[in-house]
Amino acid sequence: MKFNEYPDQDMLAIEVANEIAGDLKTHLLHHDTASFAVAGGTTPGLIFDDLCAADIEWDRVHVMATDERWVPQEHARSNAAMIRSRLLQNRASVAQFMPFHIPEREPEDVLAELESRVVPELPLSVLLLGMGEDMHTASLFPGAAGIEAALEPDAPALTVMRPDSQPEARVSLTARVLDGAIAKHLVIFGDAKRRALEQAVSLPPETAPVQAVLSEVSVHWAP
Repeated sequence: MKFNEYPDQDMLAIEVANEIAGDLKTHLLHHDTASFAVAGGTTPGLIFDDLCAADIEWDRVHVMATDERWVPQEHARSNAAMIRSRLLQNRASVAQFMPFHIPEREPEDVLAELESRVVPELPLSVLLLGMGEDMHTASLFPGAAGIEAALEPDAPALTVMRPDSQPEARVSLTARVLDGAIAKHLVIFGDAKRRALEQAVSLPPETAPVQAVLSEVSVHWAP
């Protein structure tokens, strides 16, 4: 784990956007396409605002969320909605986006269909993760039903999680897919998340799921 500290969130956003742009460009030098999995929520928005203007062959980049709440794409809690409005803009508007939510279906019923889209994109070229104060990452929540299976080294690419702490079901990339990304970035803001990350290092992944993706990851922190 490489820890990078920034004076403020704006500087972090600029630097991380530059690093990710470099990762994608490097990958595209040797591959026809690049797969880019990104966190939802509020953390990556500032990064997306900068990254979407990067001079990359975005038409060769395949974007997906690391996880998705099972809500329509126009819903306020949809990660897809945030990704479309903040990342898939400017030059990045021509990137190919792979949504996970399928309307009027249950996530368990379409998991195989979704997985058939994800598997050809593996290993992920670039990964941008966030982390909660409870040490969850993507939708891998500590203590949630099915977390042990989602952390297994031979787990399928996707899993359905229904954490008691959350109002809706979620589809998430599993730990082996997240950890297997070629370039990995974890962004956290604030002292509470920094303390949580320091604690996670010495805990088992079942208790601190982020621990499963900390090998060879670049951590980016700002107050």
